[in-house]
Amino acid sequence: MKKIISVVGARPNFMKIAPIHFGFSRYRDCVTHLICHTGQHYDEKMSKVFFDELGMPKPDFYLGIGSGSHAVQTAGVMVSFEKILLDEKPDLVIVAGDVNSTIACSLVAKKLHIAVAHVEAGLRSFDREMPEEINRILTDTISDLLFVTEETGLKNLKKEGIADEKVFFTGNVMIDSLVNNSSVIDASDILDKLRIRKGGYLLATIHRPSNVDKQESLSGILRLLNKYAQGRKVIFPVHPRTRSNIKAFGLENDISPDLILTEPIGYIDFLNLVKNTTLVITDSGGIQEESTYLGVQCVTLRDNTERPVTVTTGTNHLAGTDMSKADLIISEVLGGKIKKGTIPALWDGKAAERICSQIIQHILG
Repeated sequence: MKKIISVVGARPNFMKIAPIHFGFSRYRDCVTHLICHTGQHYDEKMSKVFFDELGMPKPDFYLGIGSGSHAVQTAGVMVSFEKILLDEKPDLVIVAGDVNSTIACSLVAKKLHIAVAHVEAGLRSFDREMPEEINRILTDTISDLLFVTEETGLKNLKKEGIADEKVFFTGNVMIDSLVNNSSVIDASDILDKLRIRKGGYLLATIHRPSNVDKQESLSGILRLLNKYAQGRKVIFPVHPRTRSNIKAFGLENDISPDLILTEPIGYIDFLNLVKNTTLVITDSGGIQEESTYLGVQCVTLRDNTERPVTVTTGTNHLAGTDMSKADLIISEVLGGKIKKGTIPALWDGKAAERICSQIIQHILG
């Protein structure tokens, strides 16, 4: 019996690992699949609710790392995860995405000569000031199996000298979660709870340090959201980091009454909001993908994206961090200048099946 440990640390990881966990159920006669939650996202609304909604079992291991600087968080995960690997001696560790838990657990596994599989490999923003970019590059460099969501990932890994036999174009497990939960998402009553109607609101999520850690940039984003809240509702689930900075910068009085701030919203309700909005304004990576699959217009307040297929093929508009440019793009989209978009290759809800199959082949020889 082979043993695999999958790592989840932050909110996006749960949606990526859930389909893989269920995918391994067909191999339970030869594989034991365990889940380690590092606790990088320690707020219950940002973490536990995702396990509950996605039907995942209670994690087999919980490290409880919590917040801290990148160094503190990464080091804490490494120390705690090493103990688990020494006790459990798994045959392979699966990491997903680009958070600190991803690189921390990859490093520990490789130094103990344990194989690493990276889900969502090859994505590049080409902006090394993004902590996530460093995590992506380093994780890909040391991984044994690299599972790619879009064709640009294949090109990036080839340019970086990653051997072709390690790389597999499997599609996007984020879309698997969306497809698997589509009926539950449709049944959500979040629109009624917020007293909004389909197509009658905008949805905003802002959390990246480059947007919220400086008063000038955060204030500019709030002014932009205030503007579009006039005459329509703008739903703004506020990330703990963003809420903390709004308070720290004394910006509470700069928020329009028509800009509806909420606590972080669970996966099912949030996807219902994405599906039924006119437009998403975000700096998130995963939301660019989900909105593209759902055919919803998305304006991304970033200068770059590691998910270019959402721009070239999908419905994502890369607006940059100049709010006057973002304002123009939002205005044009609301005026009817939309991207029709198509669903990218292999975003078909079967990525986890492909990933599990390749992993089984690898560990069984």
